[in-house]
Amino acid sequence: MPNVNSRRRFLQTAGVAAITGLGATSMYAQNTKNKIVGVSCSPRKGKTTATAVQIALDAAAAVNSNIETEMIDLGGKTVYGWTPPDRKISDDFESILPALKSPDLTGIIIGTPVYFRNMSSLCAAFLERLTILRKPQLLLADKAVGVLSVGGYRNGGQEMAIQQIHTAMLCHEVMIVGGKPGAHQGATLWNAYEDDITKDEFGIESAKKLGTRVAEAVLSLNT
Repeated sequence: MPNVNSRRRFLQTAGVAAITGLGATSMYAQNTKNKIVGVSCSPRKGKTTATAVQIALDAAAAVNSNIETEMIDLGGKTVYGWTPPDRKISDDFESILPALKSPDLTGIIIGTPVYFRNMSSLCAAFLERLTILRKPQLLLADKAVGVLSVGGYRNGGQEMAIQQIHTAMLCHEVMIVGGKPGAHQGATLWNAYEDDITKDEFGIESAKKLGTRVAEAVLSLNT
């Protein structure tokens, strides 16, 4: 029979960690590596969406030294949407699949430009192809997922696109997270400066807040 006093001390310690969030995170941070993958779903390689995703990843990496990040830019790549299992297709999705299947993967940041108040067709195709990670096992379950979007207007449908991606990712039983205060739903950026997204101070700050929150969620979920 376990020692009652030892069990009581364990529960007390766990309670303190749950309240402060410090003890558990510190203990976890010493022993575990986490990978957060950023996916830019813009057909324009290296442009505003990719820049925003990288900024979010950098903010995530700054939270804890045991967080590793990887950037996947779908710009210039070919990704077809869902196809029947009996049809063989060949595209660039297979090359990015290992990163999404990695046992070290604990978080994902998805970025999309906004077209007609919707996510990009490339983003929709990417999400459809994630079907392969649902059967026979939900490989993305309990991963922290945050989303950002870049629009041509300040209020150009960014939050609608974010919500659409949230809805799709919930089919994987992921843990949807937003950003810190001011970016609760996710990061919303405005491409109003001829593709220099860094001039959108509000949007860049929301991207940083998203990256920070995803990192914190990763640490919390994996203690």
